[in-house]
This record gives sequence, C-alpha cells and structure tokens, in this order.
Amino acid sequence: MTNVQHKTEELGNKLSQLNGHKVIIVGDICLDEYVRGDVSRISPEAPVPVVAVSSTETRLGLSANVAQNIKSLGGEPLLVGLMGSDEGAIKLKNHFKSHEISSEYLVEDTTRPTILKTRFMNGNHHLLRVDHEKRKYISSDIEAKILQKIESAIGAASAIVIQDYAKGTITKSLSQSIVALGKKHNVKVLADPHRQAPLEFYKGVDLLKPNQEEAFILSGITKDSLQGDETVIDKVAEKLQSVTQAKELIITMGSKGMRLYRKDGIKMLPTFAKEVFDVTGAGDTVIAALSLAWASGLSLEDSGYIANLAAGVVVGKVGCVPCSQADILESL
Repeated sequence: MTNVQHKTEELGNKLSQLNGHKVIIVGDICLDEYVRGDVSRISPEAPVPVVAVSSTETRLGLSANVAQNIKSLGGEPLLVGLMGSDEGAIKLKNHFKSHEISSEYLVEDTTRPTILKTRFMNGNHHLLRVDHEKRKYISSDIEAKILQKIESAIGAASAIVIQDYAKGTITKSLSQSIVALGKKHNVKVLADPHRQAPLEFYKGVDLLKPNQEEAFILSGITKDSLQGDETVIDKVAEKLQSVTQAKELIITMGSKGMRLYRKDGIKMLPTFAKEVFDVTGAGDTVIAALSLAWASGLSLEDSGYIANLAAGVVVGKVGCVPCSQADILESL
C-alpha cells in the first residue's frame, strides 16, 4: 500500500468523527436562483440572446451554502446572518426547513432585501447574473442582535466561522467581538476573509483561510513586484500572519491544493479534484469541511486533507452543491 493510499484510507475511517459537532457560521446569506433554458436566436430588439426558460430553481448560497455543507458532512450548523422582510426570507426559511438547518439564529433587517443572485443558464453555460442586494454595513442595533444570537449558541459550539462576502454583515467591531467570545469560551475562530476588507477585521483569529488571489490582495504584495522569487507566496503568508496574528494560516491554491502555515513549518496539501466543471461554492465547501473536521478534534493537517477531498467533489458538479461523507468515501 502506497503512502497516499494509506492516508486516504486513514481519512475515510476518520470521517465519522465529524458527526454531531456544532459550528457557528456568521456571515452574509443569499438565495441562488438558476433560470435555465435554450438559446436558439438573437433578440431583434438588441444584440442579446433570447432564453426560452425551461426551469427555475433556488438554492442556498453564501454562508447558507457553508451551513448546508456542514450539515451534509454530518455536523450541526448554527447559522447567524441577515434576511429581509420579503418573499426571499420566506423561501430562505423553507430551504432551511427542507435541509433540516435551524433558522432560529437569523436576524431580520427591514432596511435591506434578502440577497438574491439570479443566474441565467444555457445548459451549463452562464449567460448573465443579476444581483438583488443592498451593500452597506449593518447598524449598531442589528450588530447587537447578531451578537446576542452568537452568545446564545456558543455554549454548544466547537468552532465559529467568520464568513465574509463584503455584503455588510461582517464589520470590524462584530469580527473582533466574535474573536473575544471565542477566547472567552475556548472556541476556535476561523475566518474566511474577503479581499476588500482590511486585514485588521480578522486580528486574533485562530485560523485565516484566504485563497491565493485574496492572499495577495490582502497582503498588499503584488506578484510582479517579486517576479522570479519562488518564495513569494511565503512572503505573502508572513505578512498576513504578522498583521492578523492568526495562529494558523491556510492559503488555498486551486489545482495546486492548499498551503498550510504553522509554527512547526510549512505543509503542502494536494488537491483531489478529478474533473473541474464549476468552482462556484468550492471555497464554501473548504471552510465548511475544515471547520467541522478541526472542531471534531482532528489535526489541522487531516482537516485540510478532508477539505481538499470535499472541494474535489463539488468542483465536479455545477453550482453550489453540498458535499456529503458518502461523496468523499466514493471519491476515495
């Protein structure tokens, strides 16, 4: 048996340890709508394709996709986020009910709509995306309500994920309050940052998980400025950890896998993707699997391997589709 075969068999045996662990996810929530149809002609009114709609479906997106991945992997997601007072909120709750995800930690904000992203599709090809949203930071009153929800859930949780999509839910003060709560209750805090947010938002987290593009932007280091330097990504990592004081750092690097930075050195974890059809939601799957596995007591390295396995499953599908333990076992 090769080392790789031994490792994958070992990980497969550890998957059951993920069952039942509770993870709090705090971040922006949306509905993903897919309008599918056939394109056979160009509009006579303007040079645009005409879509003959054959079906419409909605799915959970953004932080809600992280939650459904945690659920499908055997964990218990406690999702804290915003919804409007509209039809979208009703659809959102119905999806949570069908996926057996609690909606008790949602906060209603009447000043903004429930985020809706509508994608027009011709087969597996995206034609157009229309976003219904209001990008603004939450008010102090809404932030206080979110913190109350987190405080009510943290006693049962093993980890908290700060999931930032720059829609307005994650503010610096909210993020720092979450870090303080994590320290107080001895609960791991992971942050999936957004490239537009200042690094100070995530100061003090236990783990920071940007992708490679986000890492460069957040660090302020450009690839061109260090052209020819093979250690450029390590310089980026050093800057990120210096500013945030994050204890652990993982940079996801697409087809190259992920790079894990710890006090005892640097570890490269390989990707397991066989075919790539759509990378939508892959980052959500990574942070879901990573946080759940780490919360269940697995090492960060093993958690990273499981996250890569889960990501390898979802990029072989179209749209935000959750990954289950059965999917991982099948891929192994």
